Amino acid sequence: MRFDSLHKWAATLAAVVALAFSTYNFAELQKKPRIDMALPHLLRAGPVGNGTTFQIQPTVSTRFKTQDVEVIRDARLQLTPVGSISSSKKPIFYWHETGTYVYDFASDQVNYHWTSDPAPFIVSQDKPQQPTLDFWSDNWTFQPGQYEGSLQLSRSENHNPLTKRFCLIVSKKAANEIRGADERQIFFYRDDLPKFHSSSKSPACYRRETD
Repeated sequence: MRFDSLHKWAATLAAVVALAFSTYNFAELQKKPRIDMALPHLLRAGPVGNGTTFQIQPTVSTRFKTQDVEVIRDARLQLTPVGSISSSKKPIFYWHETGTYVYDFASDQVNYHWTSDPAPFIVSQDKPQQPTLDFWSDNWTFQPGQYEGSLQLSRSENHNPLTKRFCLIVSKKAANEIRGADERQIFFYRDDLPKFHSSSKSPACYRRETD
């Protein structure tokens, strides 16, 4: 009788624990996904029309299992001149389109291709996103100096936007390079170059790799 009683209590306890785990897992699945955004080590910029194009490819993902998805509704880029150029004109960027870069084996070139208009995109655990967001600013070009930048992604259902900040240093050589470039020519800026990490006062800033 004692064995039967103990067995019944053990079976009941196991059932309660299983129910608790099921309830917890169900609640976790119903949660809204927690979204992370990371910036790349490379930014692209160049002349377009009478202004400037600025391309950035963030990684937007969630590490948590959920049945819901997050919708990124809008993307905004800001660049603010600081320091010696703080009084210069601040660019007004708008999200022009989304694209991708594809390697062409025949020409040994990496070419840009349009993929979509500036439109909302979905993020879920099994569908992280790495869109190349293409921003344009009309009637503006870089001045040599430092810029404080931010990329902001607006989310659905009144959630706080995702924001990542960065800094960009444009040398006189790099500014002249953009001014004298052909239409749609693109130049790279990186934040992981060892030569700047070891000698610069602002090692985390993006810079032209040829500086």
